Amino acid sequence: MFRCTKAIAALSLSFACASTIAQGYPNIGRVATDKEVAAWDIDVRPDFKGLPKGSGSVTKGMEVWESKCASCHGTFGESNEVFTPIVGGTTKEDVKAGKVAALTDNKQPQRTTLMKVPTVSTLWDYINRAMPWTAPKSLTTEEVYAVTAYILNMAEVLPDDFVLSNENMAEVQKRMPNRNGMTTNHGMWALKGKADVQSVACMKDCKGETKIRSELPDSARNVHGDLSQQNRSFGPVRGVDTSKPPSTEPVGSQVRRDAVANASQQVKVAAPAAKDGAAVAKQNACMACHGLTNKIVGPAFSDIAAKYKGDASAVSRLTERVKNGSSGAWGPVPMPSQAHLKPEDIGTVVKWILAGAK
Repeated sequence: MFRCTKAIAALSLSFACASTIAQGYPNIGRVATDKEVAAWDIDVRPDFKGLPKGSGSVTKGMEVWESKCASCHGTFGESNEVFTPIVGGTTKEDVKAGKVAALTDNKQPQRTTLMKVPTVSTLWDYINRAMPWTAPKSLTTEEVYAVTAYILNMAEVLPDDFVLSNENMAEVQKRMPNRNGMTTNHGMWALKGKADVQSVACMKDCKGETKIRSELPDSARNVHGDLSQQNRSFGPVRGVDTSKPPSTEPVGSQVRRDAVANASQQVKVAAPAAKDGAAVAKQNACMACHGLTNKIVGPAFSDIAAKYKGDASAVSRLTERVKNGSSGAWGPVPMPSQAHLKPEDIGTVVKWILAGAK
């Protein structure tokens, strides 16, 4: 009887523990609804699970590309002014073989996206979730198919008249230049795998000298605005406060301090308040393409202010160009439409630019 009582007690305890584990964090949060799960479950796998029905032509993709993508990636996807090139380094022989020769012959000066990516689903998924830079998730399903098709067309994987769809995506996968370039034959892929590199770390009286071979100029430090304010205050990614000179203390300490400071600032400004032009520009990544006093992809804000100084119609003209996009005034790279911005935000940032962007 005593043994039976002990067994019942142990069983009850195990059920209590299991209940606590299943509950996770008691009294915190709630179970996600089916609609919420469906809204979050948008990833597309290499086996095309999750790929929505739809289609998009190369021709349509070119239109979307020129209005929403070319300003950062170049007219032909070859630009490295903002990001590394998307297109280049692949050949028709690579399409046949499924492996990109330029990855091993060292003849290509810079590895492009199409040289590395093995699956077309990865292209589709990333474009769908993260592009364009200033308005992620704003593309329609047709536009995502179309842009994906246009990228593959620029890489000479698909012909000019091709229409990419969920029905022929698997066939397109068979033409990806680096489709056979992915391998699972490396250390950390398997659960029991070991690291690819084995070494003994020196912990005391270590000899060696670190030489800096190259570094960015001081002028590049804050060209995209304060990086510490462009990251969330939680999660693995942190940004250093680039509005200040480099610190001599350990990077981790500086980053943690900046994260705490930014979190405090976010709490303080949570109440509704009038936005200033600098805040709107930073919030909408305007400084990814425009410097305050230097040209990046687009003209410097100071140059715009100088050009339109004394022009009574400047506010209305620039507001129209920001909203609908424009090209030709400052160079060959078109400015994409920013129609997702509120009219009052466009007006705020335009007036700020014309006032000298200070």
